[in-house]
Amino acid sequence: MSGRSVKETIAVRAGEAFDLARVEAYLRAHIAEMGDGPLEVEQFAAGHSNLTYLLRAGDWEGVLRRPPLGPVAPKAHDMAREAKFLQALAPQFALAPRPYLLAEERDLLGAPFFVMERKRGVVLDRTWPDVWAQTPANARKVAEAAIDTLVALHHVPFHGTELALLGRPEGYMERQVHGWIERYERAKTADVSAAARVATWLREQLTSSAVQASTAAAQATIVHNDFKLNNMLVAPDDPSRVTAVLDWEMATLGDPLCDLAVMLSYWAQEGDSELLQQGLSPLTRLPGFPTRDELIELYATRSGRDVQAMDFYLAFAYFKVAVICQQIYYRYHNGQTQDPRFAAMGNMAQHLIELSAEVAGQ
Repeated sequence: MSGRSVKETIAVRAGEAFDLARVEAYLRAHIAEMGDGPLEVEQFAAGHSNLTYLLRAGDWEGVLRRPPLGPVAPKAHDMAREAKFLQALAPQFALAPRPYLLAEERDLLGAPFFVMERKRGVVLDRTWPDVWAQTPANARKVAEAAIDTLVALHHVPFHGTELALLGRPEGYMERQVHGWIERYERAKTADVSAAARVATWLREQLTSSAVQASTAAAQATIVHNDFKLNNMLVAPDDPSRVTAVLDWEMATLGDPLCDLAVMLSYWAQEGDSELLQQGLSPLTRLPGFPTRDELIELYATRSGRDVQAMDFYLAFAYFKVAVICQQIYYRYHNGQTQDPRFAAMGNMAQHLIELSAEVAGQ
């Protein structure tokens, strides 16, 4: 074995605690499955967006999700929508956690929140987990499992279900491109010359024959919209078996190639800049992990989808992830959060925009 074990949870961070007695009383009134022991709470250490807590009472465990503290971007961190999406998806996609309750009132935590079942598995983030041997074969198994999970999600039927009411696939890419450009403009803290070039190119590509043909051919599917290795849990006894997909905040109905592109935008490989490799995750540089081009071909083979316009989708994905980083940095820059992890997000956002420009040939 190699690598190291990373504890999933930590003591609740300063300033991010809540009134445990009040929350326990509320949960016991609404969740019949709760155990008899006193409610204990820890905080999941990973993640830069929503706050996520592990709840434990006797043998029962649940996960509480709430928005970050302080002002948030309009329409972001919609707990009610995420919970309702999971409620509709979980019966058809077993890797999605089942919600126990949604609390839309704000008097308990100061924001809406929901509690869902706790899924177990190994998180692949920055280091290779010590539950498996670090071999090229096991790295390949993890990568193929991720692609197979994405393909399976994109085959979940939604017509005639409640999921059909939770997205508008028509005009999806137009809304995505224009929406993320607008979000960037609202969160800017410095001028990045490449941003305007990328924004113009993305808008122009929406009307290009290649992208229009691709979007027309790509039948709408459920899209996770933030699919990446550390949003999956993998079986500790089998690196080829995914046990859960987490963080469904941005899930909707739309173009499946966006999901693939987002996964690729978080996938570092040899030859990438050190900032990209270290800022996202150096894990996928290990021997056995496919390159981004190999992942595209693997997805095309297993899904049967046309991937000829992937440069457009990948340039968009890099820009989108840049905006997410910039939104986080904006909160830090304006003193809305003191989390020191966010201090470097501005540099990462700029680098991702420049990478988007490179993929776009701008």
